[in-house]
Amino acid sequence: MPDEARPRQQLLRRKPVSAFLADSDQAGGNPAGGLHRTVGTFHLTMIGVGATIGTGIFFVLSTAVPEAGPAVILSFVIGAITAALTALCYAELTSAVPVSGSSYSYAYATLGELAAWAVGSCLILEYAVSGAAVAVSWGQYLNDLTRRLFGFTMPAEIAAPPGHGGYINLPGVVLVVLCCLLLIRGAKESALANTVMVFIKLGVLTLFIAVGVTGFHSANLHPFAPLGFAGISAASSSVFFSFIGLDAVSTAGEEVKNPQRALPRAIIGALLVVTAFYCLVALVGVGAQQWTLFDGQDAGLSAILQRVTGRTWPGAILSAGAVVSIVSITLVVIYGQTRILYSMSRDGMLPPLFRKVNPRSGTPVANTLIVGAFIAVLAAFVPLDWLANLTSMGTLVAFSVVSVGVIVLRVREPRLKRLFKVPGHPVVPALSVLCCGYLITNLPADTFILFAGWMVLALAVYFGYGRKHSRLAATEAAAAPLEPAPAGGSAGLG
Repeated sequence: MPDEARPRQQLLRRKPVSAFLADSDQAGGNPAGGLHRTVGTFHLTMIGVGATIGTGIFFVLSTAVPEAGPAVILSFVIGAITAALTALCYAELTSAVPVSGSSYSYAYATLGELAAWAVGSCLILEYAVSGAAVAVSWGQYLNDLTRRLFGFTMPAEIAAPPGHGGYINLPGVVLVVLCCLLLIRGAKESALANTVMVFIKLGVLTLFIAVGVTGFHSANLHPFAPLGFAGISAASSSVFFSFIGLDAVSTAGEEVKNPQRALPRAIIGALLVVTAFYCLVALVGVGAQQWTLFDGQDAGLSAILQRVTGRTWPGAILSAGAVVSIVSITLVVIYGQTRILYSMSRDGMLPPLFRKVNPRSGTPVANTLIVGAFIAVLAAFVPLDWLANLTSMGTLVAFSVVSVGVIVLRVREPRLKRLFKVPGHPVVPALSVLCCGYLITNLPADTFILFAGWMVLALAVYFGYGRKHSRLAATEAAAAPLEPAPAGGSAGLG
């Protein structure tokens, strides 16, 4: 092979699906060295719901409604349609490649090593930044709850997001530390705690819908789209941030019982629950309060209930629900991040420290502590609006790759066992790519600049470390025949 062709081939080398499945089976049969299969379908569905519901409802409405007006309902519908198209693609790939690593693993099996690294970098950005964004908002809801119950609030300098009156967000740091401690105990314990918190948040949102609908006035829906379709489009890109939890399900591939059946069922089930609650809460919210009042309304849904009832107790309950909700989101986001890094490390793309698993708890302890420290720093010092938009960018890029991966894998491995297939292939995956691309174009220019900077850094790490330490590269090198020495030359020095 010509020397100039080798670097290009190395960037495009793919890890076979059989190799992924072999890694997963080997880890599962070796509890001392791999993750433990302890999570069932129901708890897995709750992981998807827990990572998703909360970010859109308890945080994004206060920024999305001023962009779109009452038509923010349509923004959620657009986001849900995009998420549904992508969720179907995830469901097929999880049934065919039921391993940890989410979009990173799927890209490695279909598009090649460089694409996989880029997607893995997007996932790192998505999970780390979204975890920080949610953790940042926890201090606001904690302050709202303590003010309603005890008349006490923490100073804005240590509780508000940087750039919004705060200098360092201590509650966000504390939340990340607590979640890391729970994750270190084990995946089963973390999944159970998340399920309890999900039921609490769903109960609180049901209360909001029941109470908020009593203050519903159709006049609040007029004008329905005061900022036109441009406003709806801008808000749809923002609210898509609230659908990122669905892909968290796919990061648990090696800790799930019967993953080929459980993973697609959990993804689709979580999508249905999430979409129903989002649309109902958005409809009740804009119907119970004029859209112009959402701008700068930190308390969000709590303020709406207080306005409707004239009493403080519904708002206090909702604030308590928001506090619990954000804990569950942060927990699952950190969990997903560590499993992606675990998969990348197992492939040799990151240092071995990230794949080291504690034999007693079956969790990557050092990995969890590193991720927690990184997210805590982001939550403490980075402005909230930067975090939200960067999360949307990373999510949309990863979703696009998954949709392309479905098409590629159907062509390359048509006989691969799939317990779920995307209906309407290849139209549905193609529509998913187009929808994701459309939402990306609506993100602000500074998000593209920050994202480009992140990708430059990621590529520098790949060419400096990942490419040289790739397991796939080592396997290919061991299997390659030795090249003959040049004619008339010597193999030795001198």
